[in-house]
Amino acid sequence: MSGAAPTIVFVALVGAAGIIDARTRRIPNPLTLSLLLAGLLLRAWEGLLPFVDGVLGALGAVVLSLLLFRVGALGGGDGKLLIGIGAFLGWQRLPGALLMIGVLGGFLGIAEAVRRGVIVPALLNAGRMIRFWLTLGREGERRTLTSPGAVAVPYGLAIALGAIVWWFWGG
Repeated sequence: MSGAAPTIVFVALVGAAGIIDARTRRIPNPLTLSLLLAGLLLRAWEGLLPFVDGVLGALGAVVLSLLLFRVGALGGGDGKLLIGIGAFLGWQRLPGALLMIGVLGGFLGIAEAVRRGVIVPALLNAGRMIRFWLTLGREGERRTLTSPGAVAVPYGLAIALGAIVWWFWGG
């Protein structure tokens, strides 16, 4: 998608979600629904193939969000935000945005752990969690956002920043 209108709508809605999540630790459903609908409508305006790409991007984000929500690694509002972003970016551009979001989210988590003075326990917990995932639960520890000692951050902020960066500078 190109042009001023999609860019303004995308940055305004995604930016608002990030700011609201940073302040309240919640992302309002009307905002994520507006993002999804705006993305699909703007893609439909461009034609059938861009619209299908947006639908596939949203569906890909649904699958990923459900998996991450199921294992306790992502909140519901964060998942819905990813779905709206998927509609805007489409199937082709979504993977790069997810990588950017993951990197920025990692930096945000590290910064929060350093700020709280719990970087070493946070890294050990992350290692146990990754081992749990890689061994399909045979080793390590199943950790979620609500686990004791978890360093929870407003991940909607990382999602918003990563998606906006990718919008302008991604493939």
